[in-house]
Formats: sequence, C-alpha cells, structure tokens
Amino acid sequence: MLLYRNQRRLILSIAHAPYQYRLFHQKRYGPYPHRIPVESGEEPGGLEEIPVVNPATGQELCIIQSGVWSKSPVLARSKILSKLARVLEARVPELAEIESMQTGRTIRELKAQLSRLPEWLDYYAALLRTHQAFIAPTQGNLLNYVQRVPLGVVAQITPFNHPLLIAVKKIAPALAAGNSVVVKPSELAPITVLEFARMAEEAGVPPGVLSVLPGTGITTGKEIVQHPLIRKVDITAGTKTGQSLGKIVGANLAAFTAELGGKAPLVVFDDADLDSAVNGAAFASFVASGQTCVSGTRLIIQDKIYDSFMTHFLEKVESIRRRMGNPLNPNSTMGTVISLKHLDRMESMIQTSKGDILLGGKRMFGMSELDGFDFSAGSFFPPTVITNVDIEDELWQEEIFGPVVVVKRFSTEVEGVALANASKYGLGASIWTTNLSRAHRVAAEIEAGICWVNTHHRNDPSSPWGGMKESGIGRENGIEALESYSQSKSTIINTATVEETRKVDDWFAEGSEGRRYG
Repeated sequence: MLLYRNQRRLILSIAHAPYQYRLFHQKRYGPYPHRIPVESGEEPGGLEEIPVVNPATGQELCIIQSGVWSKSPVLARSKILSKLARVLEARVPELAEIESMQTGRTIRELKAQLSRLPEWLDYYAALLRTHQAFIAPTQGNLLNYVQRVPLGVVAQITPFNHPLLIAVKKIAPALAAGNSVVVKPSELAPITVLEFARMAEEAGVPPGVLSVLPGTGITTGKEIVQHPLIRKVDITAGTKTGQSLGKIVGANLAAFTAELGGKAPLVVFDDADLDSAVNGAAFASFVASGQTCVSGTRLIIQDKIYDSFMTHFLEKVESIRRRMGNPLNPNSTMGTVISLKHLDRMESMIQTSKGDILLGGKRMFGMSELDGFDFSAGSFFPPTVITNVDIEDELWQEEIFGPVVVVKRFSTEVEGVALANASKYGLGASIWTTNLSRAHRVAAEIEAGICWVNTHHRNDPSSPWGGMKESGIGRENGIEALESYSQSKSTIINTATVEETRKVDDWFAEGSEGRRYG
C-alpha cells in the first residue's frame, strides 16, 4: 500500500457498528501540485508557464507548465500511462474506502467500480501505440501527411457521484493526446482525484502537467473555464451548468465536451425475460443511490407483463431497503445521497408530484435492520417507486438524481417508443425484449446517445459515451475522445522537381495559362 510521508493514517472506531473508518488521505488539502519553484537564475526550459489564480483572494494557486509533456515521444507517454495504471491498481482498496466515505456509496459498489479504472489508462496507452497518421490524397506532386497534435492546456470539471471514475475517463485521453490538464473536482468529493494527481506524478507525469484545483464551481470552476489559454473544456454536470459554461467556452473559441443531465427510460416488452428485466431495472434505478446520469428513472412496462413485473420489482425494492446499512459494510445494498440539501430537494419534488407512492418517498431514520447503523445522522433515502405520474409531471421531466423511479404502462410498440422519447434528455436508455427484430427497430427509434438491449449502464473505455438533446455535446471514451483532445495538422510537401516547380508554380509569369491555382 502506497502512503505518502505527509499523510496521516487515522483509525476511528465506530461504536454502533463493527466497521472502522480508515483514513488514508491527508487531513488537509490544497491545490495539487503546489507551485513548482524555479531555482535562482534557472530557466524553465522554454516551457510556457500559466498561472492559475483564486478569483476570491487573488492568490496564485499553481503554475501549469505546457510543453514538456506535449513534446514527449508518443511511446514515452504510453509507457507512463501504463505505469500509472499499475500504480492505481495497487491502491484500489484504499481508494474505494475513501470514495465510500466522501460520497456515502457502498464499499461493494466502489470496489467493483474502481477496480476497472486501470482499463481506461491501459486502453489509451495502447491506442497511442496503434493510432496512426494518414496521407491525404492531395492532387499534384504533393505529399500531404496529417497528424494529430495536442490542443495545449485543457480544463475538466468533474462531479461528486463518480469522483474518480469520471475524472480518469477524462484525464486518460487528455494526457494521452499530450495536453496539460487542470481538473476542478466536486467540492463535495475531491479527495480521490487529488490522490490520483499524486499517483500520476509518481508514475512519471511531469510536475505541473496534471493539476487539481479544489473549490466551488461558481468561483474556481468559472475562473478556470474563462481563462483565455484554456483550449478545451470537458465537464460532467447538470444541463443548466453546461449551458452557462458553454457560453463562456464559446466566447473563447475553445472546444467543449459536456455530459449533462439524463432521465433514462427502461422499456420492458411483454416478451422480456421477467427475472432479467426486474434485476436490470433494480440495478439501473438504484446503483449509486440513483445518482448517475443514466439512472433508469422511467420504467415503461407493456400491459401483459406489467402486473407480474411490478410484483417482483416491488419485492426486489423492499429487499434492497431492508438490507441498507453502514456503507462500509460489504453486505449493505445502497448508501446515502450526497447531502441533506440534496435530500431535501428530492423530498420537495416528490411532495409536489400527483403520483402515487408505492414504496419509500421519505428520509430514513432509526436503525438499520442489517447491522444496527443509525440512519438519522446521514442523508439516507430509501429506494422509491411512484406510479400514475403524468408525462408533464416534474418527476417525469426533471432529473431527480436519487433512488426514485416512476412507472408507466403502455400497449403498443409505437406508444412505448413515444413515452421513452417524451423527455428533453437523451443520454441513456435500455430495451428489454427477446425479439431480435424489435430490439434493433426500437433502438433505432429511441433518442439517446447510448442504448442498451437486455442490460443497462454498461461502460467500457472503447465505447463512446454521451448524449443527445439536452444531455450534452461530444463523447467520452474511445477513439472519439482521444481525437477530441487533439487537432489535425496538415503538412504539405512539394515533391516536384525544381524545373517543374518553376514552370507550374509561377502564377504571375507572362503567358501563365494553365498554371495551377490552389
């Protein structure tokens, strides 16, 4: 286990449960890295140095160095990313505990999720070794080769729900492409991202190439995004935040990727395998306490399977609630939402809805049936199921970002697709059917950037991830993400002989008919 010299390892005994909180992180964090000192008289090697300033105090937070990483050989960057994957792999158990403590999510979820993160680093390391430039078929005696070159300095704003997962998804292609990266993690869950920056430097990423600046979005985030030297901004946030930041990014003529809100439909047809559909719906709706942009918040069930589906689904939901407990208990099924403020917002949305609450709907108090954990001190909310909600209802239209689902029945395929598309969002969706023709047909009609069939919320570094409509712009993952962090550069070489060049390229020669233009 890798521990830094200035870290403190604290063991806090919890009187009401047999689980211990082991804090491997520092007691206090500032920006990372701190300003890199330059010895007296020492030149910074011709690197461009960009100061980042706290707009609230005028204090210089750190220096971003641009140049040393972008000019390094592709093979060198690939090796460093591979090494970083191994460093991250070794620290997954402790990082999972930190994630659980800062988000309230269950340790079981986070161990499973974080164990996959090295795949993103390995994928982009491999892509660097195999991604090739090309020769454009330019007319004439010209050799036109096209390469991908870094953008420069890029900014990333990451959320609280998957702090390290979403950060690594963005950081990996940005570093692979040769950029310097400034990350503003959520102020609610910044610890693992700060720890990752330390790991990156340990693996060989030069100091100043990856910087993490904790702070609020309205101050630190806005200041980073509006900096004129930032050439790309990549955010995961709510749609209103995306629209607001998009205006700033557009004014600077910088590139923009935004993974925004979602209201994912699960369309379950009569011929679906019942057990698979119920289990899939439960996972889609309640993993991460429903705090994901592709959370299955709208269950759309066909008539003939509706009653049997609901019977089994409600049994599953009650089982999830009954086994909630200390998030560090590996047997606990579901953790908290991120804060009491967020919980209050959820309760307010539910109270103003005209739907019928079948299960849940109110904050949890008292002791856990699983392990005696006291729910009263935390922001615990039970898995909640609501029916008879009109499609104009706020619960149908707006992202609640919690363990709350609305259920609606439909008769025909056309009606099911119409209900699925009755939303301003279009990030994820899933279809449950054993009819192969229907699966392809309905997937083509659903307005979502990601459409799963007989599964939900499956993610891979090679699979593009992003939304349609108000769910955002651009894509994470895959070759598309790597190319979004770079730009094409054409180099055009005249291969004609000197004699031919003198003859053909003298546009203003006397008697210049037939000369080449362009």
